[in-house]
Amino acid sequence: MNWTSLLANPSGLRSVYVPNLRGLSLHGVEFRREGPSLMLRFDLPSYPAEPPAKWAAQGFDTVQAVMGLSGVRTAALNGFVSDPVADISLYARDGVTVEVASASVRLRATADTAYVARLSAYATTHE
Repeated sequence: MNWTSLLANPSGLRSVYVPNLRGLSLHGVEFRREGPSLMLRFDLPSYPAEPPAKWAAQGFDTVQAVMGLSGVRTAALNGFVSDPVADISLYARDGVTVEVASASVRLRATADTAYVARLSAYATTHE
């Protein structure tokens, strides 16, 4: 099963590409009391072969995603560093379980729903 099948809204992401969730640059983990919810912000490890026209026109080379979890029932975070590179896994277990793992960060959360809150791109290199 593809991990996007566990998302409540996979079509927008799938229309661009289905990225691998290994070796992600994790920018942020935010717990919110509304829901309660959890937001994960990360750069994807690859760029789409056929990006949206506006991304290509602006010379973007990196895709950033925000994955949201709504109705969080359990969550545990161990460790964090300033520039973690992590793998994310999603499982269908009592809703959706998300695991983030790296040498310095471990996060595991179970929620009612996982979804893509935002998908954007930017340029990491400047000419």
